[in-house]
Amino acid sequence: MKILFFINGIYLGGKERRMIELMKELKKMPQFSFELVVMNDEINYTEIHDLNIKIHFLIRKTKKDFSIFSNFYKICKEYKPDIIHCWDNMTAIYSIPSRILLNIKLVNGMVVDSPLQQNVFNKNWLRARICFRFSDIIIANSKSGLSAYNAPKQKSAVIYNGYNFNRNNNIIDKDNIRSQLKITTPIIIGMVATFSEYKDYKTYYNAAKIILQKRNDLTFLAIGNNTDSLASKELINDEIKNHFRLLGKESGIESFINIFDVGVLATFTEGISNSILEYMAMEKPVVATSGGGTSEILLDNKTGFLVKAGDPEILAQKIEYLINNPSIASQMGKNGKERVSQLFSIDQMIKKYVFYYNGLINTIDTSGSFKNIPIESAL
Repeated sequence: MKILFFINGIYLGGKERRMIELMKELKKMPQFSFELVVMNDEINYTEIHDLNIKIHFLIRKTKKDFSIFSNFYKICKEYKPDIIHCWDNMTAIYSIPSRILLNIKLVNGMVVDSPLQQNVFNKNWLRARICFRFSDIIIANSKSGLSAYNAPKQKSAVIYNGYNFNRNNNIIDKDNIRSQLKITTPIIIGMVATFSEYKDYKTYYNAAKIILQKRNDLTFLAIGNNTDSLASKELINDEIKNHFRLLGKESGIESFINIFDVGVLATFTEGISNSILEYMAMEKPVVATSGGGTSEILLDNKTGFLVKAGDPEILAQKIEYLINNPSIASQMGKNGKERVSQLFSIDQMIKKYVFYYNGLINTIDTSGSFKNIPIESAL
């Protein structure tokens, strides 16, 4: 079976990590071969080069570069894939003509969030209305995402992100990371997320300020693209800035999470967060905004705490509770790792993708559409 993966860029993000982990495992299976099409030449996960696969770069010259349609068609016609697997809304749009003209099955992986705005004013939601029609199967990483996008149930499936515990084998010693970051406080709180309109760093920083008014034995980390930007720095007062480390994007994120006492994710809406999976896999208790896919990962009061959006007071309260109750925090961390092992393992993720790939090619009903099998009974 030949698969052509199509993604906007190899950035330090959740869907990019998921795609690479999938390709690494498919590479071991002789029944699969694949190539990759990327719309940006920035490669942040350099391990992709170890796969020794053909990578096609389709770089847009302008925001509306219609030549991408024809260039992608040429790649498809030459490679002759059985399946196009797109990973975001833009590549889904660019896949449609090739899917129709060459009769290639389309796996649509654009549902990676759970938008609050579900109308034509949300461009991703609007694009979904177009792309779903031409998709043979829509694979989301959360039930809430499928619901938010109102994806057609007869051709929709959920495959949760899978965490590869082999990532924990090469962790840098805690003291080395602390020294690198010049941290001397005994307690470290961290949030791993891009600084953007979709992540609520303002609430995270304000919660930190509330805690720092009472005690000074904490350092707060912000890790992710643009967390070291001027806009991020301007949210922090000069008198407490020594208690923050705004690191920007970092590779080897596991080594940084390893020094956390508590992992935080303040956001407005979320699909399945890789950051939360990483916290839990590293046995860190989590405090995260409820709603979206987060409620499908984190068990409130068992692996951490779910809090309402935009409330720094309650976020600070839950962080402090975990700091002041280390035995409870430790047990929550252990519960989190067990949950990831049971429900979010890389093996489960791979088996389900393979199941749906095979089903898409081999299980077709009389109408020519994919016979959907509920994910719970798939394996």
